[in-house]
Amino acid sequence: MAAAPTLRRNVLATLRAQVRQTARRSPSRDWTPRVPVRNTALLMPTASPNPTPTAGHAARTRSGLRRACERALVCASLALGTFAAHAGGTTEANVDTKATRCPPAAQLPTRAQLESGLRNARDRGFLWRLERDGQQGWLFGTLHVARMAWSFPGPQLGAALRNADVIALELDLLDPAVQRELSAPATASGAQPDLPQTLARRLQRQIEVACVPESTLSALPPTLQVAALTALAGRDDGLDPAYAIDVTLASFGHSAGKRVVSLETVATQMAALGGGNPGDALRFVEQSLGDLESGRARPQVRRIADVWARGDLQELERYEQWCECVGNDQDRALMRRLLDERNRAMLPRIEALLREGRVLVAVGSLHLIGPAGLPALLSTRGWNVQRVLIDTR
Repeated sequence: MAAAPTLRRNVLATLRAQVRQTARRSPSRDWTPRVPVRNTALLMPTASPNPTPTAGHAARTRSGLRRACERALVCASLALGTFAAHAGGTTEANVDTKATRCPPAAQLPTRAQLESGLRNARDRGFLWRLERDGQQGWLFGTLHVARMAWSFPGPQLGAALRNADVIALELDLLDPAVQRELSAPATASGAQPDLPQTLARRLQRQIEVACVPESTLSALPPTLQVAALTALAGRDDGLDPAYAIDVTLASFGHSAGKRVVSLETVATQMAALGGGNPGDALRFVEQSLGDLESGRARPQVRRIADVWARGDLQELERYEQWCECVGNDQDRALMRRLLDERNRAMLPRIEALLREGRVLVAVGSLHLIGPAGLPALLSTRGWNVQRVLIDTR
């Protein structure tokens, strides 16, 4: 997905100021972008020369992990420009809040929240282990909106992060090259429609309802504007793109000096949304606006987040039965573009990376279901794909 340059500047300025204030209050906190791997328990190799850590070692481990989580969540917040979730930081000056009740804005975690998150971290989502001819890796289903507490990896995902050489994401939003592409949406937008006046007014109204300054989304093509607004629909339920699992994983990878790669480009994601012609893009915009206006978007975001948090694969497999998003041939074509076709395009890249070393592949959870999902496709290619059962209680 994409971010407006104006928003990115606003987000960076706001977050940097907050980080400086926090650092002044707590001089011992280290906000530099690099984390010594030896001090980061989450990212250390599993094999340890000291199987019975001392109290001092345990304290250092907790401290290192806390710093890693701090950086990961700060970076996730900085990358939040993707979906305009920190627009709330500049909302009051741009939106008539007397007429519009604004959802709560995402916040940087406090020290107490970091400690609680680390202490109570548990596995969520969907994780598979991959093996073939001595090669191994992991496949993890992510969520593009989440709660702050979900940003802390549990034991099973933490083990995969520790042992992976490479973290492969749909897009690494912390990659400067990806950020440059995001900053030039006109060149990556593909076939985008000129909105009819009535549709443009409806879009403007939803921007106001979301308390997003008009300048934040104006540089984006309409398909990305409605995608951003849909992602923001869960903020009243505590679900925010600021805590997107994908961005948190990218930050952990970069902090540990691991290789973090993108499986796609902004252009390929835009092509999937627009279908390669203005007519398909216009239908996507109109349908998305209808979901926002009718109130359907918010409960759908809440439901899929709940399914993810429970690790309920059976319910996720039934997605098309309850999503209210597959009602005709055009809807089915959109789902094929968004999921099946992208899965087939990502598969060769994933296999190439797996040949080079241990890879944690982390993509949206809907990419992992059905006969065209990545677990099924990898199985047909000779991979032993075993789901890792996680305790979500």
